[in-house]
Amino acid sequence: MAFLRSYSNASSGMGVADDCKHIFLELQRKKTHRYVVFKIDEKRKEVIVEKIGGATESYDDFMASLPENDCRYAIYDFDFVTEENCQKSKIFFIAWSPSVSRIRAKMLYAASKDRFRRELDGVHYELQATDPSELDLEILRERAH
Repeated sequence: MAFLRSYSNASSGMGVADDCKHIFLELQRKKTHRYVVFKIDEKRKEVIVEKIGGATESYDDFMASLPENDCRYAIYDFDFVTEENCQKSKIFFIAWSPSVSRIRAKMLYAASKDRFRRELDGVHYELQATDPSELDLEILRERAH
């Protein structure tokens, strides 16, 4: 019975803290944030906001906010100029799962990703990365165009 209970918890994923959606909407609609990093709080059994990047922060600031050895979810608001010289913005959902992170963390984040991702209505692109090279700014630029 304990196996069934833990299996169903793992497959259903974590809950989502109320402020996650609220802060995402601020990023999406008001452009008050450049990025948001989310983490799973295992004690509370939910996804919570770990860090909010101000509108003036750079992509390097964002990359520095991702831990080298633990998983995270992140939203990044990517601004760019089209060939027609139009200012555009695309929102990326990033599932960060470094190859050196704990297997339990990788499983937990993988099992919870789809449910959490569905809470964030308005994401344009999704990226999964296990290494910083997979999040090179050029990759975002290519996807956005």
